[in-house]
Amino acid sequence: MAELPWQLFRFCPRCGTARADPAAREPAFGCDRCGLHYFFNPAIAVAALILRDDGRGLFIRRAKDPEKGKLALVGGFVDVGEPAEQALRREVREEVRLELGPLRFLSSNPNDYEYRGVIYPVVDVFFVAQAEEPGRAAALDGVASFSWEDPARVDLDSMAFASMRDALERFRRGGRQR
Repeated sequence: MAELPWQLFRFCPRCGTARADPAAREPAFGCDRCGLHYFFNPAIAVAALILRDDGRGLFIRRAKDPEKGKLALVGGFVDVGEPAEQALRREVREEVRLELGPLRFLSSNPNDYEYRGVIYPVVDVFFVAQAEEPGRAAALDGVASFSWEDPARVDLDSMAFASMRDALERFRRGGRQR
């Protein structure tokens, strides 16, 4: 059974004292001995609905778990010290070899990302952007394949994460602004 990060801390990482309440459910760790108080804040991930001039969007098929084989938007995790917009541009280059025009914020959504038995709370930040040279797209890191689809016709149940389904629904309600 997958655990939340704070459920894994059974000993203080600073002084090694056993956790007073090993069944604690709050998203923080406190040590009575050394005073360490650690908050388990969500990770931040970014993704984009990348559009061509004809309005079709780039959807990838995930090559790795979680949700291997499902459709997704291009994106990934933000590194420490990295602005979200920079992280998105980096992830897009790494996954599909594209450069993006200006980014337009679409939405942010919570997401539980299960990886190797741990559930990571994540805040997914979604953008919409134009591909500068859509013909350069290639399936690279973590991408089994890709296709350019009409965002209005993509089956929401085929999307990898609830947060992505929600972002795509928001895009559909807001129109194809560029």
